[in-house]
Amino acid sequence: MKAIAPRTKCTVLIVIMLVFCFVDNVVIAQQGNVTYTGKIIDKNSGQPVAYATVIIGDTATQQAIAGATTLEDGTFSIATNTGDHYIEVSFIGFEKLVLQPPVSQGRIVDLGAIEIAEDAQQLEEVVVEGEVSQTVFKLDKRVFNVGKDLSSTGASALEVLNNVPSVNVNIEGQISLRGSQGVQVLINGKPSILTSDENNALGTITADMIDRIEVITNPSAKYDAEGTSGIINIVIKKEEKRGFNGSVSVNTGAPNNHSLGVSLNRRTEKFNLFTQLGAGYRELPNEITVRNTDLNTGTTILSNGEEFRNETFYNFILGTDYYFSPTSVLTLSGNFALEIEDQPSATSFAALDSSGNLTSEWERTEVTDARNPKFQYELQYKKDFEDDEDHDLLFSALGNFFGKDQSSEFLDITLSGEDRNAEQTTRTDFKESVFTFKLDYTKPFSDEFSIETGAQYILNDVSNDFEVQNLEGGQFVTDPGLTNIFEFDQDVLGIYGTAAYEGKKWGIKAGMRLENTNLGTLLVNTDETNDQNYTNLFPSVHTSYKFSEKVSLQAGYSKRIYRPRLWDLNPFFNIRNNFNIRQGNPNLMPEFTDSYEMTGIFFIGKTSLNLGVYHRYTTDIIERISTFENNVNIRRPENIGTNNAWGMEFNTKYSPTNWLTFNVDFNYNTFAREGTFDDTIIDFSAEQWSSKLLTKIKLPWDIDFETTGNYQSAFQTVQGEIDDIAFLDFGVRKKIMKGKGVLNLSVRDAFASRIRENQIIQSDFEVFNRSFRARFVAFGFSYGFGKGEAMQFSGAKRM
Repeated sequence: MKAIAPRTKCTVLIVIMLVFCFVDNVVIAQQGNVTYTGKIIDKNSGQPVAYATVIIGDTATQQAIAGATTLEDGTFSIATNTGDHYIEVSFIGFEKLVLQPPVSQGRIVDLGAIEIAEDAQQLEEVVVEGEVSQTVFKLDKRVFNVGKDLSSTGASALEVLNNVPSVNVNIEGQISLRGSQGVQVLINGKPSILTSDENNALGTITADMIDRIEVITNPSAKYDAEGTSGIINIVIKKEEKRGFNGSVSVNTGAPNNHSLGVSLNRRTEKFNLFTQLGAGYRELPNEITVRNTDLNTGTTILSNGEEFRNETFYNFILGTDYYFSPTSVLTLSGNFALEIEDQPSATSFAALDSSGNLTSEWERTEVTDARNPKFQYELQYKKDFEDDEDHDLLFSALGNFFGKDQSSEFLDITLSGEDRNAEQTTRTDFKESVFTFKLDYTKPFSDEFSIETGAQYILNDVSNDFEVQNLEGGQFVTDPGLTNIFEFDQDVLGIYGTAAYEGKKWGIKAGMRLENTNLGTLLVNTDETNDQNYTNLFPSVHTSYKFSEKVSLQAGYSKRIYRPRLWDLNPFFNIRNNFNIRQGNPNLMPEFTDSYEMTGIFFIGKTSLNLGVYHRYTTDIIERISTFENNVNIRRPENIGTNNAWGMEFNTKYSPTNWLTFNVDFNYNTFAREGTFDDTIIDFSAEQWSSKLLTKIKLPWDIDFETTGNYQSAFQTVQGEIDDIAFLDFGVRKKIMKGKGVLNLSVRDAFASRIRENQIIQSDFEVFNRSFRARFVAFGFSYGFGKGEAMQFSGAKRM
């Protein structure tokens, strides 16, 4: 292996398959006097309209008695047992359509294609009469519509994720799902450099760029098997309405957080040209306190300081769709992002003897500069066959590159006592390339039965050249123990097939995925290698049964894998605080998880309830283990044994009036760890829980107000405990200029209570760590022109 640069990796991927595929993940089996099905399409373009609202209303009271939202292909199914009723179809920017139900003796009535026309007056004034629900529950996933999250003004993707049900993001940016890490994060359904653990690239994706976030806790065999706790898919906006549309947004905040975004779209009969441009500057201060105590000697090292990560960032997306025909489209897109980082920090250190007496004091300052370019480009082709709207073929080729050119200077100055003067420099030259090739084919054989198949090939090449130099005798000398070139190469080939039966009340979908992983690591200077090659089967089964119009049950099973990532394997570390060091372990093995879950969905009046239970059994679980010597704490990931977790989850949405809505999310799980480390048995049981309450209020004068409260309980870790945390975000939105303009105000961590504290408690040492980031306040303005609404995209089908 050798160091890589951005380049095209020649790959021949030949996939020959006879296939046929699953029509829809969601089994819609309605029971009642009559079930209506159909498809909503745009009268002008003939394109399906996703997320349109279809309701059944009582003719006498004019009140809605049942409701549904169209899927991405525009289809819907809705049932009622009320005799005298009407059907109403509505969507932003379109005229409301009211249908009288046809006379039918059957229990299932196909309304066929229903055309809705653009509302010229609404398009001119963009008056919103209704909104898509913030969270939509589907058979295999939950969809969080980001445009409805008022507290996301000026926020990055990481901050938006923290408001998504079941998802938590800690201060360090680590993402967990249902209390567990090992989450696979995708962009538009595919792996991306922007989701890498350590480069903060999700910070370059702002809330204004995100259409929706999909949370998939138990993925089918169609999805990449990576991610033991599930998949989070971030879908970027792409407007496809005819004509010229666009929007512009400006955000400012404190601490310094300023951004400008522009989105433009031009759609003709054959072409759809879209672009997004963004630029900004933000400061991410972090106050950190650490206390290391050696219980054998009684000595303590205290450190207290403030770290900054100041970033100037630019983001540019450009793409085009070319329609060979109404059923055949080719998409070519590219994304360039650049971060320019400045990371000043100052940390005060104090050394105490066993009696608590101060023996020395010193200050360690850091000056770090970095440039992080990121490239992404994609070619995608989709073909819809004319025999069935769900018969399609999709091929995509995606390339990603991320680089980091970073230099740091560390200066230790003695303030009192023992001489601690020292000077160090570090240099990082990092390059990562990821190429993803994906082919999916779907074939329905009948209304009840379909199968699908496909393949995916992911190639990941990394080189990290890291050097530490110490000032000795007036010259900088390389430290060979901390300097090396680490190379990482991982290729994953996956092939899958699924089959589905969809009856009137019951449905089942089963599949199998085969993945081969070829992994190699190399420490160039010492010629240390670790090569692994393994092949695994990943089965999945999902089923649902609808007892009535108001009660249904869903269940699923899947096998998952967590492959150690670059920063789990890379043995080099940041020496910002040289008494608290994080290392990687190049000898890590992958985790494997068997995941089971069952969910009941209930509709009671205006309330929808979702109650689920789940179980996960994980082998070779990876935990970060601390070792301690000379008051230096070194954390390193290790495979320590198994984890057996049971949990329950509750979600509900309740609107007592048309101006007040509550969304509640609660998750509880208990887990048991069994394993050993260095001949020491590490067995323990613990529990944790988290909850979120979102309240949305519609005020007079076209003002919306929203609060989101978060609580995460304390929980035990392998070597200690992480304390509980509670914080509140809120946002206010006001539409102006006949709806074309939107003013937003958001406050994240309103009470400055998002403080993360954790302790490591062992027989011979203790480590206490506290980190805190300040309250963030942001104000934004966005303006939409053409046929679009200010930074709220909707309408045509998204690829």
